Amino acid sequence: MQSYEKLLLENKAWASEKVTDDPEYFNRLAHIQTPEFLWIGCSDSRVPANEITGTQPGEIFVHRNIANMVVNTDVNLLSVLDYAVTHLKVKHVIVCGHYGCGGVKAAATQNDFKAVLNMWLRNIKDVYRLHREELESIKDEERRTDRLVELNVREQVNNLAKTSIIQRAWKEKNAPDLHGWVYGLKDGLIKPVFEMKAGTHIDPLYEYDDL
Repeated sequence: MQSYEKLLLENKAWASEKVTDDPEYFNRLAHIQTPEFLWIGCSDSRVPANEITGTQPGEIFVHRNIANMVVNTDVNLLSVLDYAVTHLKVKHVIVCGHYGCGGVKAAATQNDFKAVLNMWLRNIKDVYRLHREELESIKDEERRTDRLVELNVREQVNNLAKTSIIQRAWKEKNAPDLHGWVYGLKDGLIKPVFEMKAGTHIDPLYEYDDL
């Protein structure tokens, strides 16, 4: 049996188990989606949003990319954000990074990862540059990388607040709140590291006054 065929078999077993436990399970999911949360997480296969938060399908709207980035030219991310905030009306947007993130580790090096990855990792290098003094005062490499993971999450939450999507929602609905979390691969626990309540003022240069 090929490895991908095992996935299909597991899917059939999972679907059968769900229907046995609750005959209306898939019928309900097919007709409604009302998640309270948008999760912006890392693509790392060890950080599945539903599993580590104990949520069921339909309860959390998920977008994942390398190192859980909020890049202002990323149309994919922005379209997910707009849909979640404007149409699904989520109450919370969570940026969740994780300790041991390969993308963050790579960005802290001077290695050439070729064109596309270099462009993406440049956004994390900018976070390092902004916090260089603090980071380079940490002598232990693992602790320094862990701190960069936390600071990266914080900067991505700030990037959310800079979007007109979030600012318009704050003005019209006083929601969503923004949260920065970091997941620990070694213990399975989520650590909150940053939060912005709806309506929080940021640098006026990034605030829109004609929404």
